[in-house]
Amino acid sequence: MSIFLNGEFMPIEEAKVPVLDRGFIFGDGVYEVIPVYSRRAFRLAEHLQRLQHSLDGIQLKNPHSDDEWTTILNELIRRNTPEDQYLYLHVTRGAAKRDHAFPVPAPTPTVFVMSNPLTTPSAELLKSGISCITVVDNRWLRCDIKAIALLPNVLLRQAAVAAGCAEAILIRNDEFMTEGAASNIFVVKNGTLLAPPKDNLMLPGITYDVILEIAAANNIPCEVRKVLKEEVFNADELLLTSSTKEVMVITTLDGKPVGDGKPGAMFAKLHTLYQTFKQEVMRK
Repeated sequence: MSIFLNGEFMPIEEAKVPVLDRGFIFGDGVYEVIPVYSRRAFRLAEHLQRLQHSLDGIQLKNPHSDDEWTTILNELIRRNTPEDQYLYLHVTRGAAKRDHAFPVPAPTPTVFVMSNPLTTPSAELLKSGISCITVVDNRWLRCDIKAIALLPNVLLRQAAVAAGCAEAILIRNDEFMTEGAASNIFVVKNGTLLAPPKDNLMLPGITYDVILEIAAANNIPCEVRKVLKEEVFNADELLLTSSTKEVMVITTLDGKPVGDGKPGAMFAKLHTLYQTFKQEVMRK
């Protein structure tokens, strides 16, 4: 695997980062995940815009222009084998003496990018759906920043794994749903798609945007608003979206069936429309 680290392309086995890097010491950095279809980065401009939002959120100057990022990412795609990949892009404040305050003068940021094969859910999983649990969303108040300090998300996701489930659905203040530990969640009720709003309590996924666009283009009723906890438990269908999972159906929640416990009509329609969009738009 070829990776990019601080201006150089190299095998991942040769990559080294100083132990005083603030990403290692404090989790002081941000990241981005970009899907690649047929060797084309999907919605690169939107991903770079989200990266800039995260960098602004932690007051870290972007180490590269959009054109420079584009050159780096396209070269990394070229150097790796899979036709479909996902790029993991990671920027920290750099190495400095350990002190909570930002170091002065500012160190050179650490920039790391790697590529992995992009694998999508199997036909068997699409047919059966996945199981999820609900958990208390006990994270901080800037979830819109794609921060590398993901320990809260790790613990919430691990709670799902320990329960034999694929994902955790996060409930804030025992009142409303925000997202999954590593995904966005949609509720379907009476033929309407319900989506939580983009705010500081969730990370707005690029796939989240695609689903809303597909819904609008195909006259699927949709409401973007706070989704109450009760609406999650009383959903006809629950859908999970992410760059790597695309559109998945949740058929069990907290050990109980969602709707009739089988993939529903909304999932079938959106999954088909998403696959068409991938072939006609993402791969061209």
